[in-house]
Amino acid sequence: METELFIARVGDTADICERTSRPKYMSFLSAEQAVLASGILSKRGVDFALWGGYDTAERCVLGCFPDWMEEKTFPVTPITFSFRKSDVLRHKDFLGSLMALGIKRETVGDILIENGRAVVFVLDDIADYILSEVNKIGRIGVTLFSGFEEPLPQRNELKEFTETVASLRLDCVVSAIAGISRGLATEKINNGFVAINSVTVEKNTKSVTDGDIITVRGSGKFIIDASTDRTKKDRIILKYKKYV
Repeated sequence: METELFIARVGDTADICERTSRPKYMSFLSAEQAVLASGILSKRGVDFALWGGYDTAERCVLGCFPDWMEEKTFPVTPITFSFRKSDVLRHKDFLGSLMALGIKRETVGDILIENGRAVVFVLDDIADYILSEVNKIGRIGVTLFSGFEEPLPQRNELKEFTETVASLRLDCVVSAIAGISRGLATEKINNGFVAINSVTVEKNTKSVTDGDIITVRGSGKFIIDASTDRTKKDRIILKYKKYV
């Protein structure tokens, strides 16, 4: 039932965009929701994009755009929280404090944390409210400002892996990186559960290239690093990273 409601919301978003010839957005989606939405909109031929405030964001806002709109903009604002480096704050602390203000989960994107600093991506509509109302996360005092300074805190640890594959066809690569059978990889691709660079791909024969970010629903997100070396048996040595 939940999935059916989500599919209906995606369809409504596209319908409103087409009817009004104006951009229409959905709130932050999880990686799995983004893959599902991409599959739906790709089949409809809708001009859409996903953006979470930075290139490798996990939670992204979905935007449907009219044909006339060349430059795609998104209602996403980054907010930096500064605090003492001796204080320890976790993802759940930030999320809990924001939810306690009555803010809905879907209005908050990625929360990136390092010693003494966190960057939280939120919808434009709630940015000013957070900036004016928040001075503590839990019991720890924080200072806020809109925007962020590079480099961003790392969201997740990236772990490196190496596998060998017969070819760079999508079904071969998904099977290897997700640790599933070739048949199950094919099934996931056919069902629209696999995306390359945030765009759902339903062709098993699609070739994967270095730098591609592959999302496999239920298995995670992967970055292809290198695929040029070969073994003595002429199999491709595939190097990739996974968010863990």
